[in-house]
Amino acid sequence: MDENIRYISRMDRDYPEKLKNIPDPPAGIYVKGRLPDDKKKSVAIVGARNCSQYGKSIAEYFASSLAAAGVQIISGLARGIDGAAQSAAVKAGGSTFGVLGCGVNVVYPKCNADIYKETLKTGGIISEVSNDEPPLKAHFPLRNRIIVGLCDILLVIEARERSGTGITVRNALEQGKDVFAVPGRLTDSLSAGCNRLIAQGAGIALNPETVLLALSCNDDKEPVICPSCKRKYDSREIGYEKITLVGTEKVVYSLLDLYPKSLDEILMNSDLTLSETLEALFKLMMKGAVSECAKNHYVRKI
Repeated sequence: MDENIRYISRMDRDYPEKLKNIPDPPAGIYVKGRLPDDKKKSVAIVGARNCSQYGKSIAEYFASSLAAAGVQIISGLARGIDGAAQSAAVKAGGSTFGVLGCGVNVVYPKCNADIYKETLKTGGIISEVSNDEPPLKAHFPLRNRIIVGLCDILLVIEARERSGTGITVRNALEQGKDVFAVPGRLTDSLSAGCNRLIAQGAGIALNPETVLLALSCNDDKEPVICPSCKRKYDSREIGYEKITLVGTEKVVYSLLDLYPKSLDEILMNSDLTLSETLEALFKLMMKGAVSECAKNHYVRKI
């Protein structure tokens, strides 16, 4: 066995306290890196693998904000929402933990190899299955109960009405964990699952403060400082620097949102020339306020 990988049985002192009380707790887990701190709050962020640019931005926003507030981020290191959230948590200086449906020494999917490495810098990789075990379909529903078991709150960002995320939500309900969902447009199939969850009683995650407040209401754990409760909200406290916009930058920024807009749409809705618009977009991207998600298509970065 890789000397960086250890096996922790349910009888070991290091076995996570949160996993002991879930239905069908794993007999043991393989760990590469470190385990989540039982004394700290944790949020599991899950969602669509084939997410939209909007969903990716929202995942990064919530994960970065929560991580900067000291919340541990748990997820499955999958493509899409999972990977975006975990990468953002690391960049915000927080801790994140990936629970796999394969051996902890197997990088899956390959496109998340960098995120796998980033996760080990501040957290760890966890799996119930043995080393070298490939990512089999049967492993993932079992993996999901561990993701939920390690968290205090489950946050769903973009999910189709019928998707694997539903299994994770059922695990959360069985374990008595709070479920929050980010609402989306009625016409977006990727938002159908989240909107349905909200209709069925899930918490509405309008911003990271909503989740922080819910965590702070749990008196059995070390409290999380919530900007809403303790002091005036300052975006720098959740990992985003204040950005000063001037002149045409303000105009162009006001025309953008979290759904991609083409250069033609921006020009159509402003009195700016092409050169003025391109210059403003370039400055906004340099300031980190806007990103080009596809050729000549732009979105706000929250």
